[in-house]
Amino acid sequence: MVADIVRDSTFGQIVNYLSKGRYFPYADQRPDYVVPSRYLKNDSSPKFPRTTSESPTVVTSGAPTLVNDPGICTEIADANKEAFDIHPEHRLDAEKALAAVPEPVKEGEAPYPWLVEFEENDPDRPLNWTSRKRIFIAALIAILTFGVYFGSAIYTPSVPGLMSEFKISQVGAISGLTLFVAAYGISPMILSPIQELPKIGRNPVYIIGLALFVIFQIPEILAKNMATVLIFRFFSGFVGGPALATGGASMGDIFPPEHLAVAIGAWAIGAVSAPTLAPVVGSFAAEAKNWRWPFLELLWLSGATFIVLFFLLPETLESTILVRRAERLRKLTGNELLKAPAEVAAVEGETLAQNLKVTTQRAFRLAIEPSLAVCHIYIGLVYSIFYLWFEALPICFGEEYGFSLGISGLPFLAFVVSASVTFTFYVLYQRWHVQPRLAKNPDTPPEIRLELGVMAGPLVPVSLLIFGWTAGRTHWMGPVVGAGLYLPPVFLLFQSCLMYCSQSYPMYAASILAGNDLFRSVMASLFPLFGDKYFRALGLGPGCTLLAGLSALLVPVLYAVMKMGPRLRARSRFADAA
Repeated sequence: MVADIVRDSTFGQIVNYLSKGRYFPYADQRPDYVVPSRYLKNDSSPKFPRTTSESPTVVTSGAPTLVNDPGICTEIADANKEAFDIHPEHRLDAEKALAAVPEPVKEGEAPYPWLVEFEENDPDRPLNWTSRKRIFIAALIAILTFGVYFGSAIYTPSVPGLMSEFKISQVGAISGLTLFVAAYGISPMILSPIQELPKIGRNPVYIIGLALFVIFQIPEILAKNMATVLIFRFFSGFVGGPALATGGASMGDIFPPEHLAVAIGAWAIGAVSAPTLAPVVGSFAAEAKNWRWPFLELLWLSGATFIVLFFLLPETLESTILVRRAERLRKLTGNELLKAPAEVAAVEGETLAQNLKVTTQRAFRLAIEPSLAVCHIYIGLVYSIFYLWFEALPICFGEEYGFSLGISGLPFLAFVVSASVTFTFYVLYQRWHVQPRLAKNPDTPPEIRLELGVMAGPLVPVSLLIFGWTAGRTHWMGPVVGAGLYLPPVFLLFQSCLMYCSQSYPMYAASILAGNDLFRSVMASLFPLFGDKYFRALGLGPGCTLLAGLSALLVPVLYAVMKMGPRLRARSRFADAA
């Protein structure tokens, strides 16, 4: 398993490409590889004494590597070329036939004869990976998400130091948080659709983005003015955005539908834990040293994450794996008609820029689908309130209870504790309630995912009211309990809405999740700008009451989507992707 993971990682693919398959070779790059007869232009040719088997040899996962090894590989390629030359009219007819099949095979039509697909129980297919391998890769994706999300809230302990050193207002200093959150909401609308392109896949965007994320921390640490901090905070959020938006889609690549909800829930624990742990870690560093140290901690974390993922994170998008396999087989056999399904379905003559334009436009159109838009807005509101906690908790515990900068970050641990308990409940709910229903009726509509969100929604205002009206009036445990109770309904709402959105149109899951990220991140980025003044003007009690009322209004709207969702999706222009 380890050898396959390293071979399929970015490091392994680079080494494989530069060595022309000598190092970290795939099955079809080894001299003893037997080419399946169906991939050859002329099966009856005497030039192929080693390709009589009708059952194709299993090929391990793809990489952007084209080989021209000596021995049998060269013999096969030369023989195929000769076969093409002997029968030029056949070759011409085949090429004309290929040009005439730019669309996917429709019902009743003959399948494309040179299609490169996964074999039965193919170990290259992510859904066929062993449980240990899938869990390991899922953990890597969660670590990636954690590392980037950590960068948002770890900024908040630096705000007092930035205000003091650069003589700026609280709003000016907190803008670094706003720009980071807004950027990682905007970028997936551009970068996540790239990850749906079979020629590119998930990994290049993840790895290149994370590398830039690490580099952009250096100017922030060395900044001599606030402008430098703000500019590179925006750039950091922009390049890190796909890790936050597309992680759920990557989970969908490797886990079957019956296990996907739990997998996304586990991934979300990393997403939730990062911004709640970051203030705890950053507060003590900023208190003991200065405002630059939280950035230094982020550099260490993201740098270590990059090293691990560069060597161990494989490609998970099926269409990309097949495209790379087809590229290698074309080079190996000389049969240029071999194509992956994504290549057959591609519009002839369409450039990468045109393809990207289509996918980006589709992401924006999906974001305004009525049922999806309701989920996006609801998640955006509770996510925005979540970022207001970074303003409310320092006021509550720093001013009302007199906690120091470092100690005032400890109440954020209540979120982590409640998240762990909630995830346990969520796993049991999926195992004993949802999965049996799906097993009984595989065609159960995705609206089933919203049931838990409708039940959890009323707990959001309850949490806000407890926090707001116990702050400064009771023992400090009162507001800690109120804050801790906020995370369970938010976690369940996130899982319900994200699962519903991605399963409503599974073909475009990455684009849908990018749209959700845009809604919630742009909304959440604005709230910290007025959060401090908002709570000081209204007070913690009345301020939380207003937020509780807004969140309560959206519960019946989500219930309406749960009931009317099938009709709304049936009328959608993307109904074919459902």
